[in-house]
Amino acid sequence: MTSEADEQSSLAARLSAIDERIADAARDAGRDPAEISRIVVTKFHPASLVEELHALGVADVGENRQQELSAKQAELSALDLRWHFIGQGQTNKASAIRRSADVVHSVDRDRFADALHRAAVDDDVLDVLVQVNLTDDAGRGGVVPEQARALAEHVLALPSLRLRGVMAVAPLDEEPASAFTRLRTVSDEIRAVEPSATWISAGMTGDFVEAIAAGATHLRIGSAITGPRPDRG
Repeated sequence: MTSEADEQSSLAARLSAIDERIADAARDAGRDPAEISRIVVTKFHPASLVEELHALGVADVGENRQQELSAKQAELSALDLRWHFIGQGQTNKASAIRRSADVVHSVDRDRFADALHRAAVDDDVLDVLVQVNLTDDAGRGGVVPEQARALAEHVLALPSLRLRGVMAVAPLDEEPASAFTRLRTVSDEIRAVEPSATWISAGMTGDFVEAIAAGATHLRIGSAITGPRPDRG
């Protein structure tokens, strides 16, 4: 039977191994590993795992679902964590997302941006990224690359939102390097409008090396660090 100490040691080992691979990939790309942020995606894992990650030095945590984000953030509000919402956002949940998230990676339409803006309290400013759909499937999250600049300009007109950059998931039927190169082109177009929007959220366990080579600044790593997701029954 695996003890709690063994589980913590295994978590630490997985985290360390991923961080070493990130550092190696950064150096191979001629980049400083310190300029790359590693977000640990804790989907379906309990808040206790996030506590363990925090104890190991993790500062950035990602969640796909609003309910899970809200519950974990509320339970762990005493910890110094930055919460990233990386799932598809619904306008009717924008207020709840804004209350719990420090960064929203998935702004994919004007209406969602507007809903996040309306949910602002006082003069707080929310960091957001424009999600880009790199596939031909309109049902996937994200704006088509040709419309990303227009969405970015819409976000820039909303004073309670701070445009940080772009986010995307690599298609399953395309080489990640090619997809992330296209995302970098979109990033360049948006930075021509807003030079400070330098973030590129791209790369998961299977393709973060290619994402780093294409300029990714934020990686979203899940089960390679957290271990298998718990059985949801």
